[in-house]
Amino acid sequence: MAITNDLLSTTLRAIRDEYVDQLYKKTAFLSAAKQFNGIEYEDGGTKVTQPLNIVEHSSITEYPTGYEPTNIAVRDALRGADYIWTDFSAPVVITHKEELENRGERAIVRILEARTQNVFGILRRETNKQILAGNSTVLLNLNTLNGVASTTGFLENLDAGSQTNTVGGVSKLTYQNTRGWQNQRATASSAFGTNGLGAMNDIYIAANNVAPVGEINVIIASLALMNNYKKKLQAQERYIDEKTLDAGRMALAFAGAMVEQDSDMPINTAVGTNEFSAYFLNFSGIKLVIHSDADYATGDFVMGQGNQARVAHIYHKCQLTARHLGGQGVLVDADTF
Repeated sequence: MAITNDLLSTTLRAIRDEYVDQLYKKTAFLSAAKQFNGIEYEDGGTKVTQPLNIVEHSSITEYPTGYEPTNIAVRDALRGADYIWTDFSAPVVITHKEELENRGERAIVRILEARTQNVFGILRRETNKQILAGNSTVLLNLNTLNGVASTTGFLENLDAGSQTNTVGGVSKLTYQNTRGWQNQRATASSAFGTNGLGAMNDIYIAANNVAPVGEINVIIASLALMNNYKKKLQAQERYIDEKTLDAGRMALAFAGAMVEQDSDMPINTAVGTNEFSAYFLNFSGIKLVIHSDADYATGDFVMGQGNQARVAHIYHKCQLTARHLGGQGVLVDADTF
């Protein structure tokens, strides 16, 4: 029986449904975004606009005698941060030579499954690397949390009030006295055993103090920081049941926030005392926005141009966006105990 392009396309879509779900479970950022409502879908548009409430609209008037004039001066409290979509794809290819050498419908389907899994792995790793570290050589238009690698990166290695990056076209310098547009930052000064827990507490308290909604959802840590954290806690370790992710795996927590290690951390290790050991993320303020019709959408198999192969593309359209940065934080230089 000949394997038609329609049959391969239908099979690819069935495999896609399985692997898209797994894709969001295999990296710290994507899995946490999935669990804590950090993923949103948009239907279209040339850009994604997030409303920012970062200035005070009006002033309070007190009436000691009752004759005081009411201050009715107001400002437009809403600002819009604009984010341009990033589009990318990767092909799934089956050559005619492979088809001839692997006769039978099931044999071709097994090749398709293996190729699809491989492509999703490529997409997952590259997306994760760019979001956390900002050093992808391919996804140059996908925004990053790393405010050192890019002047448009969300989280900076500077104290709140001193940050100068531009996020979504909105300058942090312009709103340097606004609590909602300046991330939190603390350092363990390369001595986690002495300073680490105190620095983590500083970030957690400062972020939750200004976050308009919710608390820190997840702390994405380097492998070294996770080791230091477990070493420091030892008998005092506390765990939470991570049922949503994979039915019972136990995850280490900090003040109720899940702590997950990720091999793409730490970052900025060659910049001196600039090493990002962990991100503290509140997904009420950071969203991965995905186009509803391009969420790893699979195209039809067609014959390749100029070669004997069938090709289908897995296409994705998304962007990392921020609407509130005060509820986020970065822990610096915590990889050394």
